[in-house]
Amino acid sequence: MAAPINRQYVRFAFYQLDPAWRRLPADKQAEHKRELSETIQSFNRRMLLRPYSTMATRADTDILLWQIAESIEPFQGLAAAIANTRMGAYLSLKSSYLSQTKRSIYEIRDNPDEDVERLVISPSEAKYLFVYPFVKTRPWYLLSLEERQVMMDEHIRVGRKYPAVKLNTTYSFGLDDQDFVVAFETDEPSDFLDLVQDLRETQASLYTVRDVPLYTCMNMSLDEALDALGGPAIAQPRQPNAPRAEAWVEVGPLADFPDGSRKMVYVDGQQVALFNIDGQLKAISNRCSHARGPLSQGQIEHTEAGCVVHCPWHAASFDLETGQVASGIASAPVPVHAVEVRDGQIYVRNA
Repeated sequence: MAAPINRQYVRFAFYQLDPAWRRLPADKQAEHKRELSETIQSFNRRMLLRPYSTMATRADTDILLWQIAESIEPFQGLAAAIANTRMGAYLSLKSSYLSQTKRSIYEIRDNPDEDVERLVISPSEAKYLFVYPFVKTRPWYLLSLEERQVMMDEHIRVGRKYPAVKLNTTYSFGLDDQDFVVAFETDEPSDFLDLVQDLRETQASLYTVRDVPLYTCMNMSLDEALDALGGPAIAQPRQPNAPRAEAWVEVGPLADFPDGSRKMVYVDGQQVALFNIDGQLKAISNRCSHARGPLSQGQIEHTEAGCVVHCPWHAASFDLETGQVASGIASAPVPVHAVEVRDGQIYVRNA
């Protein structure tokens, strides 16, 4: 079955704090940070949002908000909401890169599914993120596709030498000033350093116009990233092996979600597929465990064992009650979410 062309919009927003904020009274600093944290976290219902600190790695930015959504409108809403907070008056947007996922025109010969996977950004829990805009020369685009494929094959072979480094490539043609925005995730910065050095020796590197500025970003919770800016700490100390806090998220009125409805919603910053099947509400992770296909767009089938959803990309199917693989190419289950209706509103719990 052919994969549908579903793209995501991606925004990397880098903010810098005015040093004047650090001269405010401590109680004001704490109030400002809590207000900003609550404002940003309220957008977890509308997008996938990851915070990173750049305090130790850049002189011109202090915090990154990596944002992923199905439209540009949530980005606008978040930017305006931040500007309207008290701390927002002390924050300058130093860089903002807008891009979109897209299938590559080049073959990935050793893993054809990887091309489809690039339509979906799924950030890992890696400690570091390396982000930079990327521009190719115009002569690169005048080469034949065959010539470029040969050079990309070499580029991919070099990348395969560093399996601990995950690449996220997004496209900016016509949306922003660069051709691409690339973001690499890894737990070990030296792996990324060695990868970039090796890529300098590839033929394709001759066609690079610009691949700076380059941002080294440290993965933190939002409150931890805000605490890195200064002032009294608001982040709760992390407890080793502590269970994840339970959270219920309101996703809309039941009256607007009749029998047969389906949609993708965000719960605690993660995509969840919500279904109304014969009056029963079911929620399951929206991303297939095989190639991250969108389960919210999959076909529902009633079987003797229960009800399953088929991934629209490679036809793996999952039991909507348990998340277990019912059939197909997938080998791992996906999380399921509890659903409740309270006063006519639908609530979904994080897995």
